[in-house]
Amino acid sequence: MKSKIQVVPAILTDEPNSLRDMLSVAETFTDFVQIDIMDGAFVSSKSITAQDIFEVNPSLKWEAHLMINNPEMYVNDYARAGAQKIIFHYEATQSHDKIINTIHNAGLQAGIAINPDTEISTLDSLVKDLDSVLFMSVIPGYYGSKFIPEVLNKIRAFCNKYPNVPVGIDGGIKENNIETVAKSGVNYICVGSAVFCQDNPAESYYRLQKLFNA
Repeated sequence: MKSKIQVVPAILTDEPNSLRDMLSVAETFTDFVQIDIMDGAFVSSKSITAQDIFEVNPSLKWEAHLMINNPEMYVNDYARAGAQKIIFHYEATQSHDKIINTIHNAGLQAGIAINPDTEISTLDSLVKDLDSVLFMSVIPGYYGSKFIPEVLNKIRAFCNKYPNVPVGIDGGIKENNIETVAKSGVNYICVGSAVFCQDNPAESYYRLQKLFNA
């Protein structure tokens, strides 16, 4: 029997009031979300900050997806804001071991994200210390970016090589590619616009959860 695939709603906004509203909506159908953090440098868009999240004080459990340069400088900020996990991008830092240790020393789980053109071999020396790996299936930075199907081959290869490492996928997941994505070996799927940009986010979330686990 295959493990159930978790759908993780991904919140992306540059407005603290919008963050508060999206969290309130998410509370009606889930107890865990991902909050996307962008600095306008690593990706061209810019979003809310750790201080914004701290002031909103989410009641849900959440992980921070840091699409920012030099993420090692901000671990304590997101720990203070209440994150359970920090996911940083392989491409955003040269201090991979350092940031993993810093995250774990802060009492949080450490995840790494890789962009579509980054090879899985770059993770070989890091896997033993990671709590999860997140594969980007879009060029990151926006809701509604175009899905890159070739990433699924990388996920299959990684899962064959490291079957015990939790794997996620993030970006461009819609009902028309659900079946293929669900068969790639992922444990969880981060979904943004397919939930929050729909007329009924809760209904969309439950429908996606059902379809992914059909």
